[in-house]
Order: sequence, then C-alpha cells, then structure tokens
Amino acid sequence: MMKHLRVRLRVWGVVGSLALLVAACGGDDPVALGDDPVPVVFGGSVTWYGHLPIMVAAENGYFEEEGLDFTYETILTSADRLTALTAGDVHFSNLGRTSLISAMAEGNESFYFFANIDDSPGEDGLYARAGIESIEDLAGKTVAANTSAEVAFFTHLEDHGMSVDDVDYVNLSPSDMCLALENGDVDAIDVWQPILDDCMEAVPDGKLLLLDTDSSIYEQFGTAAAPDIVIIQREIVDETPDVAKAITEAMFRGVDFVNESPDETAELVAEEYFRQPADEVLEGFSGFQFFGAENFEEHITAHTEQMQWLAQWLYDQGQISSVPEVSEWVEYDFVLEMLEENES
Repeated sequence: MMKHLRVRLRVWGVVGSLALLVAACGGDDPVALGDDPVPVVFGGSVTWYGHLPIMVAAENGYFEEEGLDFTYETILTSADRLTALTAGDVHFSNLGRTSLISAMAEGNESFYFFANIDDSPGEDGLYARAGIESIEDLAGKTVAANTSAEVAFFTHLEDHGMSVDDVDYVNLSPSDMCLALENGDVDAIDVWQPILDDCMEAVPDGKLLLLDTDSSIYEQFGTAAAPDIVIIQREIVDETPDVAKAITEAMFRGVDFVNESPDETAELVAEEYFRQPADEVLEGFSGFQFFGAENFEEHITAHTEQMQWLAQWLYDQGQISSVPEVSEWVEYDFVLEMLEENES
C-alpha cells in the first residue's frame, strides 16, 4: 500500500508548528494552497476509534489531494493534545471536550472548535472486580476514571444518590487501568473502548455495572457523556482559511469512507495504528457513529449546546473556577463556505 503520510507512533515528541504554515515556501506571508504542499500536523491517539476518519483520510491520500503535507502525531491524552496545539506544535486535533472546557475557563484563546466527527454512546463502561454487584457496592471502594469517563462515572453516582465523596476516587491514565484492576490496586474502573474490553478480558470474573447510555446525560442529549470535539489553531482559520477548508474537506471525506466502507477501513488502519487484527478493529468500532458534511450545522449546534451544559456541570463539580461562554470558541463559517463551494 502506498503511503501518503508520516505516522509518528510515539508519545508526544512533536516537530510541527504554525511557523511551517507561514514559512513552508519561504518568506513571512501565510502560505496559500497551490504553492508547495502545506505541512499540517494532527495530534491524535492510537487507542481510540474516534480518530478513524483522520486515519483513513491520511491512508487514502485525501490530505495530499487537498494540497497538504500531513503528519499524524501520536499524543495519547486529550490534555497533552491540547497542550501541543496551544504550543503551536500541532495544527488540529480531536479530543475530549472536558480538557477543552477547562482551557476555556482559564482563558486559553489559541483554538476554535468547529466539528464533531465521532460519538460513541454505549462504548464507555463502569467495570468492577468480582463481588461488586452494583454501583452502591462501590461505597468506600477505590475507583479509577479519566477525563470523559470521569464525567460518566460522576453522573452515575449522582443518578444513584451518591457522590464522589462516597468512594476513593483516583484519576488514572487509561493505559494503566487494566493492570491496576487486575492487581487489585483499584476495585473498579470507568473507561472507554477498546480499553474496556481489554480490562474485562484481564479480569474476566468481574461485572459490568453500567454503560454511559444508562446515565441521565444520555437521556438528555442522546450522546456519550463527553464526546470528542475537533479543534484547530485560531491562526489557521483567521489567517489561512483555505488551509482550514482543506483540512475539513479531507476529514469529511474520511468520515464518508468510514461510514461507507467499514471493512476496508479496518484493513487500512488495523496494523499501522492499532497493532490489532482487522476483524478486532472492525468489531471495536461497530458501535461508533461518525459525522461529516450531512446536517453539519444542525449537528455542531447541538454539540455546542451540550458543551455549554457540560461547562456548567464541571463548574458545579468544582472542577473549573468559572463557566466559559463556549460560543466564543466555536467558529465554523469556513466550513459552511466550503460546503457551499462544493455545491456550486
């Protein structure tokens, strides 16, 4: 298979910067499409199926066809992806919105959010060691979660008349959860797929207590507790909107490919990104939903409303010091322009 990208399968060690967009052809002016390919770095995960549209867009050469020199930089956590983008080391990313809202509350104005390309209700689960039969049995027990799974877990507690004070809560990296559960360092975990299945396999006599679809968040919004959101450096949109359009066009083509060709998608990404057999990858993302150009404005409007609700929830939980007006960070006029141009 011909490669159209540079995939850096390692934890954050980024080489890109916005300066590449400005100086790729020499000089001080922003680079326009049509010159040499514009270097663009995406910060993403290789443990999360929500990034499939980016992966297949890269593998199929969609970014290249849009005039971009694309690099997939592996950065495993949402917080680190946001840090890399804020530092100018990656140009766009797809990440959990809790990290994003925390940055908004701190006044970070380095990014816009402009799309939601994946959602996965039912792919986040609360799993406990043997002998724990209900969430109420977690009282006094040690429970691990992280970022968006933390939102799901805390909401489960609230829905059952409990709070985080009723458990010994630890914020643990998803990559450490299975071993911690297996060793008995924690009594339960709340985590997403495919790590959830890995942990259930590591501790086969445990019990799946709840899924995020059992929560009041799903009842209210019909989404996962804190779905991914796509962000981009503000300077790209403000100074080189054609580059932002090119990124979005390639990404949406990736969404269409995943939706139309799931079997081929699994074959494309299984070994290169996930180091798993294609059939396991196919099964792993079978419950995911992917969103692109279709009903775009309605879709992003709904997710903006969910983000505002989540900002208030995070404030009520004492996790952020103020409630940001998230509409000040959303910008998708360039996407609407791109869609109109495609129709003309």
